Amino acid sequence: MKQLKKFFLSLPYYLWIALFVLIPIGLIFIYSFQDVSGHLTFKNYVTFFTTPTYLIMAANSIFFAFIITLISLLISYPVAWVVNKFTRVKDLLILLIILPMWVNLLLKTYAFIGLLSRNGSINDLLAILGLGRGQFLFTDASFVWVAVYVQLPFMILPLYNSITAINYSLINASYDLGASKIQTFSRVIIPLTMPGIKSGIQAIFIPSLSLFMITRLIGGNRVITLGTAIEEHFLSTMNWGMGSTIGVVLIMAMILIMVITRGAK
Repeated sequence: MKQLKKFFLSLPYYLWIALFVLIPIGLIFIYSFQDVSGHLTFKNYVTFFTTPTYLIMAANSIFFAFIITLISLLISYPVAWVVNKFTRVKDLLILLIILPMWVNLLLKTYAFIGLLSRNGSINDLLAILGLGRGQFLFTDASFVWVAVYVQLPFMILPLYNSITAINYSLINASYDLGASKIQTFSRVIIPLTMPGIKSGIQAIFIPSLSLFMITRLIGGNRVITLGTAIEEHFLSTMNWGMGSTIGVVLIMAMILIMVITRGAK
């Protein structure tokens, strides 16, 4: 009876996974073996792995995902640590971190266009200071920083959860045994917070591989990744087979990243 009850309670979950995860992935996999006319072919995969353009896009995607993840980690770790220290206003600080996640991604992206454009607020401030106006929009740097801003909460929250779970008696024991602050941080604190680091890397690196909206609006098509290639094939060239092939490659890359981070110590 309990097993039957458990099955019916979990049925909506399994239906959701089937309808919105497994079936779409299955369709992408099927389309990846079709050409423009819908005929069965392996040419899409051959084209992807033998065409320098696609390989360069893949390299760009990995490079930018790595940079975005690294910068997010370097910013998020001290932020999460400081938030944990401010016990009285901890809940307020967490709310302020979560708050940007409630704003639509498109709205946040357009807000940054207003800030970074030639006549935007940042250039207006530089002009007032007599430093002149610069070109911030449609650059690699602007793309990376906007992507970091968007992804930052997904790194801070897992790190915060790991930091709050630390047994501080272990840190005190490290100091008592003569370890320096650097040694304590590298040999005690980092290993204890490794679950949060892994979760944060997965939450940021994997989505960053397939960014396309920010690359379009902030990068101005100067930043070319596999995400933009998928968008082009599905919406412009209507080559769904090639777009699906790139999607399958990204899925395989995401699974690989999950396996690597899970196995990392």
